[in-house]
Amino acid sequence: MNTIRLQSVAAERFLSPCIQRCSSVQNRSTSGKPQKVSETWELMAEQNFPFARARLGTFFQDAPKLGNQYIEDSLLRSYLKRHVPKQVLAEIEPDLTRFGERVATEMHTLGLQCEQQQPYLVKYSAWGERVDRLITGPAWREMHKIAAQEGLIAIAYERKHAEWSRLYGLVKNYLNCPSSGLYSCPLAMTDGAAKIVERLSSEAPWLKERAFPHLLSRDPDKFWTSGQWMTEKRGGSDVAGGTETVAVEQADGTYRLYGYKWFSSATDADITFTLARTVDKHGHTVPGTKGLSLFYLEVKTDSGSLNNIEVIRLKDKLGTRQLPTAELLLDGAVAHKVSDEGRGVPAISDMLKLTRMHNSIAAASSMRRMVSLSRDYATRRTAFGQVLRRYPLHVQTLARMEVEARGALILCLENMRLLGREDCGVASEGDLSLLRLLVPLSKLYSGKQALQVATEGLESFGGQGYIEDTGIPGILRDAQVLSIWEGTTNILSLDVLRAIAKSQGGVLSAFLAEIEVRMGAVRSPELAEATDKVLKAAHQVTQFVQETSKKSATLELAARDLAFSLTRTYMGCLLIDHAASEVATQQDIYTAQRWCEKDLSLVVTNSNRGHYSNASISRDLDLVYDGYMDKSRL
Repeated sequence: MNTIRLQSVAAERFLSPCIQRCSSVQNRSTSGKPQKVSETWELMAEQNFPFARARLGTFFQDAPKLGNQYIEDSLLRSYLKRHVPKQVLAEIEPDLTRFGERVATEMHTLGLQCEQQQPYLVKYSAWGERVDRLITGPAWREMHKIAAQEGLIAIAYERKHAEWSRLYGLVKNYLNCPSSGLYSCPLAMTDGAAKIVERLSSEAPWLKERAFPHLLSRDPDKFWTSGQWMTEKRGGSDVAGGTETVAVEQADGTYRLYGYKWFSSATDADITFTLARTVDKHGHTVPGTKGLSLFYLEVKTDSGSLNNIEVIRLKDKLGTRQLPTAELLLDGAVAHKVSDEGRGVPAISDMLKLTRMHNSIAAASSMRRMVSLSRDYATRRTAFGQVLRRYPLHVQTLARMEVEARGALILCLENMRLLGREDCGVASEGDLSLLRLLVPLSKLYSGKQALQVATEGLESFGGQGYIEDTGIPGILRDAQVLSIWEGTTNILSLDVLRAIAKSQGGVLSAFLAEIEVRMGAVRSPELAEATDKVLKAAHQVTQFVQETSKKSATLELAARDLAFSLTRTYMGCLLIDHAASEVATQQDIYTAQRWCEKDLSLVVTNSNRGHYSNASISRDLDLVYDGYMDKSRL
């Protein structure tokens, strides 16, 4: 063995504990003379000192592990136990339990592989022919098979369990989302497409005959997914002002679409619904929303070639890289008009409602996944002599994440329940009013929550949370889109104002009435303070809207804070209502208490601070553009 020379003080300090442990062996030397370094090294090797022979050392951190994602979701299980009839629950729970294990094992691995096998575009063949072939990975294609086999779309429309079918189907989608490798996105649009086709069954029976069996198929070879092509260069949320695509009627009653779709997700879909402006015999179109009609088109022809569609490029996105999103040129794509002339936006509203609900589900499930990983890791990671779960400060952070996840989930579940009633025609006027208000509220608020929880969760892993191949950074990157897709926070806040105005305050009346009924039934002393706070906030917020209803500029400026106030208050109501039920645990009570520590009437607080005054508007503008050089643009 070659003699080892200790070249630094640090190395000597590193080795000294081992040398000391070798002293008893050194003392056995009969000569009493100091031993050579080479002899000391041999003695160190005998002691199996870490790094003595191995470059990697002997310690390897255990990775976080997922348990059954249905069994370990306490709020989900207790909500279903409380609301779903016993016979129905007995029929669906074995499937949810089985699927909860599948998403934590096989599908979790496939989901990570989708991130590694990102889609790419082949524009030309080796011989120069334009082919625009989209290549997706094996894991993505496997997700297509699983979605069909599991009935992730079919369950809600088969209606085997009547109004509870929708809740059952969307709960499976909730479990599926974080393990789906973003295949949840085409599923969201497919659900919306199925809703449109079902609603149009009397006006367009051919469409139901043609597309419905494919959208609901459990056979992967027959199962179709759908796109939703709305965003164009001029406008994302501004559909009315931004849609330039035109539709030219043909002799056979079909239309040819010409336009540029700027952001088209799930580019590998089989069909899509899109908006376009019909061209009259003089070559004119109608501007604004009144000029938009809804069209159905199939992405490929019977021969397998694209339907006069050119894939210009795939988007290079911050997150959701597993999902093929493209810019598309429609150059005479054959399509069918499926709405009345100029009624495209109302006709596609069912699809938007579904995709917004799925966005909320994705947010809630993303939070649940991050919390699941973080809390398991806290039982495995040791720091300063103890596992992380033994540090109250660390657990406090995880508990705050848990409260957010539960708030988001319970509102999602309530929307699922209400939608199931609407599907089966048993929803009351109050149910429909609530659904109109709660869907945009859930979407806009949960998108923000998901980012907050993803950031905290990533931090809870320390440096490993920042390393891509752990899969953890992808949760944060993918969460960022949830506040953008299907309407940004501000756009949806304005949508809430439209819902209030269009219903002449009816949705707000339903909101207040439901809270009063639920809170009036609470008898638990532990929940008394939280109950009073929710009731007070509900009345304050509705009063604020009534007092400012004639001040449209003020109400618009307050729209975001109003939406947050409505959402926080209703989430608090649902959490208290659940915590006061027969299925509740002490953890449910604690969750409701902690949630209601928030400022539930944020809009009233900020109104009292003068945030919506003309002076505040001016100061905001001055602050934002302080130091801005190009004054000509102001």
